[in-house]
Amino acid sequence: MVNWASIAEKVYNGKRLSFDDGVELYRSNDIVALGRLANHVRERLNGNLAYYNVNRHINYTNVCVIDCQLCQGAYARKPGQEGGYTMQLEQVFHFAEQEYTDSLTEFHIVGGLNPELPFDYYLDLLRGLKRRFPAVHLKAFTMVELDFFTKITRQSLEWVIQQLREAGMGSCPGGGAEIFAERARPLIAGHKISGERWLEVARALHRMGVRSNATMLYGHIETPEERVDHVVRLRGLQDETGGFNCFIPLAFHPEHTVYAHLPQTTGMDDLKTIAVSRLMLDNFPHIKAYWVTLTPALAQVALRFGADDLDGTIIEERIIHGAGTPTSPGLTRAQIEKLIRDAGRLPVERDTLYHPVQTASTYV
Repeated sequence: MVNWASIAEKVYNGKRLSFDDGVELYRSNDIVALGRLANHVRERLNGNLAYYNVNRHINYTNVCVIDCQLCQGAYARKPGQEGGYTMQLEQVFHFAEQEYTDSLTEFHIVGGLNPELPFDYYLDLLRGLKRRFPAVHLKAFTMVELDFFTKITRQSLEWVIQQLREAGMGSCPGGGAEIFAERARPLIAGHKISGERWLEVARALHRMGVRSNATMLYGHIETPEERVDHVVRLRGLQDETGGFNCFIPLAFHPEHTVYAHLPQTTGMDDLKTIAVSRLMLDNFPHIKAYWVTLTPALAQVALRFGADDLDGTIIEERIIHGAGTPTSPGLTRAQIEKLIRDAGRLPVERDTLYHPVQTASTYV
């Protein structure tokens, strides 16, 4: 049984919840009480505002050398395997030009670990985009990709980060964190870097002045304790560096993966995860309800369960859609703003670093 009085007292007095508190909250089925507490914290931090941005995803390659159970049969392909693709730089720039409007503020750039690409490819990709779209923020490369770059260059992590930053990298997305737990991670993320290494890369990134997001993949084989362990580790690093912009819980979509026999997450679990994340991550300014994995309707409800951000307009996200998510590849600004207003929130278009932006009045 959850000791609601004790937990509520901590929440209302701004005191940090413990690991055991988090586990208790996950084991509760009183979603109304949980949502009420999470909404209190959400409004204390962000009032009635709900954020979104106008962004486009660039998934430059799906060729990847690591055996990751999450991607097998879904998005990634081995070198030489049918269905693999790698965009040449001119293809990347052409794609970006097709997707560009005056309202665009961010390119979100991630891909597989392709051993056939030299490090100069990534630098030239950033430079080319920055030269063509100087006002667009480049949120590029996960901690997993940054670690991979140290291997192909045989250079230090700090050197890699500096080169990418000078080429135009503005911040980093939070992917690849999956679940940090030593038991579960090898079973879902095979040969991907360890949870400790992910945190180590993020630490180095933040110390060099580059901000990032953080994620957690849930709804596979992890336990409630392992979910809480994940956010507690992130909370500890945020205490140390203050470099995280936002936390994004990602609902696992088992279709087309080796875990296709597992059920999808329920709406109850999705809202519970958003709410517990908001309550545990007291030092994270923003919690995102990622409509791509949740569906727009549930993401809208999540704005009353601790979330204050719906991500962006997106278009052409391939990784999660490759795993079978049924959502549309993109939403318009008008659609996102309607979702927010219908939830009783005030929409705020932001840039990547959460500054409000003024853009053209035409919706895209």
